[in-house]
Amino acid sequence: MREEAARSPEFVQSLERGLAVIRAFDAEHPQLTLSEVSRRTGLTRAAARRFLLTLVELGYVHTDGRLFSLRARILDLGYAYLSSLSLPEIARRHMEALVAQVRESCSVSVLDGHEVVYVARVPTKRIMTVGISVGTRFPAYATSMGRVLLAAQPADWLDDYLATAELRPLTRRTVTDPAKLRGVLTRIAAQGYAIVDQELEEGLRSLAAPIHGRDGSVIAAVNVSAHATRGSFEMIRRDLLPPLLAAAKRIEEDVRGGSGRASTAAADPPGAAVGGTVRSTCW
Repeated sequence: MREEAARSPEFVQSLERGLAVIRAFDAEHPQLTLSEVSRRTGLTRAAARRFLLTLVELGYVHTDGRLFSLRARILDLGYAYLSSLSLPEIARRHMEALVAQVRESCSVSVLDGHEVVYVARVPTKRIMTVGISVGTRFPAYATSMGRVLLAAQPADWLDDYLATAELRPLTRRTVTDPAKLRGVLTRIAAQGYAIVDQELEEGLRSLAAPIHGRDGSVIAAVNVSAHATRGSFEMIRRDLLPPLLAAAKRIEEDVRGGSGRASTAAADPPGAAVGGTVRSTCW
C-alpha cells in the first residue's frame, strides 16, 4: 500500500484496494480464502469481502463459497495495454532477445505495393553496403521478408504481381523469372519460412518468418540477416532458423493476445500505406 503522505488529492483509495485484491493472487496462490486475501492485502475481512464479491459480480473472480480465484476475464486488463501498442512496439522486445541470442540483426517489415517497408529494426553490426533503418524499402521479390509476404497474398493479387513487377537482377543469384519465382513462393507458403542466399546483395543471407494476426492472416514478416562468411548455407539455416521461428511465434502470441491495432496496422491491402509508424516516416 502507498504511504498516506505520498498520496495526491486525486488519489482514489478504493481503486488502490481493489487492485491490491487482484494482486493478492499469483502463481503460488491461485486460490485464496477471504481470510488469506485480508491478510495478504492488509484489508479488514469486511472490506476484502466487499471487493471480492464486487469482482465476482463483474466476472473477474470466481468463488465456490469459500475459495476465491481469478477468472480468465482478468486478462482483459492486460490486453487493454497490449491493444494500445503498435506492431513494432510489440515486436521489439522479442527482436532484442533474438539479436542477443544469435548475434545477428533482426528486422520486421510489411508489404507496400511491390516493396517491403521496414517498420522495426534491431541491428548488431553493419553487414550491408546500404544502411537500413525504419522506413527503408527493398523490392519484395529479392528479400526473405518480401517473399514471405508475397507468398501469403491471394492468388489473383500474386498473378497480377508476377505479370507486372520489374524483376531486375540485383546480384548474379537473383531470381528474375516469374515462373521460377512463383515456384519459390509456393514452397515458402508450404514450409512457413523463406531463406534468401545473396539475391539482394552479394555476401548477404537472410531468413524470414511470417507474423500472423488474430485472424490468422500474415500481417508482417520478421527476419535475421547474416554475412555469408558466418558459415555454410546449411549451417546458417541450422543456427538461425529455429530461434527465428520461435521469436515469430512469441510475437504472434502477443499480437493475438490483444493487439487490435497491431493486427490491422500492417494488414492493409498491398499498395496501401501501412502502419502508423510507416505513414509518419519519410524516405
